[in-house]
Amino acid sequence: VQLQASGGGLVQAGGSLRLSCAAPGRTFINYVMGWFRQASGKEREFLAGIRWRPESAWYEDSVLGRSTISRDSTKNTMYLEMNDLKPEDTAAYYCAASKIYGLRTVHGWESWGRGTLVTVSS
Repeated sequence: VQLQASGGGLVQAGGSLRLSCAAPGRTFINYVMGWFRQASGKEREFLAGIRWRPESAWYEDSVLGRSTISRDSTKNTMYLEMNDLKPEDTAAYYCAASKIYGLRTVHGWESWGRGTLVTVSS
C-alpha cells in the first residue's frame, strides 16, 4: 500500500493540527493503520493506531487525551488530530499500514508513507 501523509506545518504551542494519510486508488479496509513520529536525533515512536472495520483505536500514553485518530471510509483517508501542541511535538509524522492489530513499535508495519513535518513554536 502506497501511503501519502500530509497536513504538517508550523503551529504555535497550544494550537491544533490535523494530519491526513491517504492511499490513492487503494482501500484500507483490510488493514490497521498507524501514526508515528520521529524527532531529530530520536527513534521513531508509535502514537496511535486504528482498525478500519470494525473501527477500533489505541493510543500511546504520550498523546492520549489530546489526540484523536479517525478514518473516513468514503475517502480512504486516515486522520490524526492533535490538540494542545507542545514544542516537544515537533517531528516528522508518518503513517503506516499493517495486518496486525495493536502494534506499538515500528516492527510489523508493512507500508510506510513519507513523513510530514510538524513544527511547534513556543
